[in-house]
Amino acid sequence: MGKEERLEKILPNGKGLIIPIDHAVSSFPEKGLENLTELIPLISSANAIIAHKGVVSRHNAENNFIMHLSASTIHGGKKSDNKVLTGTVIEAKKRGAIGVSAQVNLGSEFESEMIERLGEISRQAFEQEMPLLGMIYPRGPNLKIEENDITNGVSHAVRLAFELGCDIVKVPWTGDKASFSQVCESAPIPVLIAGGEQKGDMNSLLDIIKDAIDSGASGVCMGRQIFASENVQERCEKIAQLIHQN
Repeated sequence: MGKEERLEKILPNGKGLIIPIDHAVSSFPEKGLENLTELIPLISSANAIIAHKGVVSRHNAENNFIMHLSASTIHGGKKSDNKVLTGTVIEAKKRGAIGVSAQVNLGSEFESEMIERLGEISRQAFEQEMPLLGMIYPRGPNLKIEENDITNGVSHAVRLAFELGCDIVKVPWTGDKASFSQVCESAPIPVLIAGGEQKGDMNSLLDIIKDAIDSGASGVCMGRQIFASENVQERCEKIAQLIHQN
């Protein structure tokens, strides 16, 4: 497959539901991720799943996988938010992934190192015709928000991803349509909203997703909101239906 074919699998007709299940590398036990053999069939209505290399190798025949190339753990002390690289794009392709992802924490003390790593993965992805999803989170202690920035740095996160060669970007929801419309206008690549901690009812979550799509989002990249819920399959199917029929 070429890059465009892979992108179409991840975001058919430009819209998609992607479910990251990479959280157990950072911290474990993690609710919902105890048994991936049981979980993965429940989220089969997702267009793609983001996971680390071992999971991709074991389960790639079941779903479309994006191999996550960034990692850190809660045990890293002051470097816990410093995402280091754990693989290459060629390795991801050999393991059966149809795309790769990498993370940058804007405002982190280690931001420059993470940007450099994203640039390296972007280079590899370009050479291998692999889609690259950037997880860009503006949340570090050194984050500087411009006075007129109603997006609180999320627009900058999207622009950074685009400028460094990402094909898709995952960023936090900004809370309202006006600010997120500005986020989506920041770059000509698909923007997905993150989910954060699992909380609230299903209807509230669907309302946020609809507002995001109405603002220009191409879908969602949500983990705990789905896999940590009491009704995993139902949530997954309802979100997928909303995204693809909206």
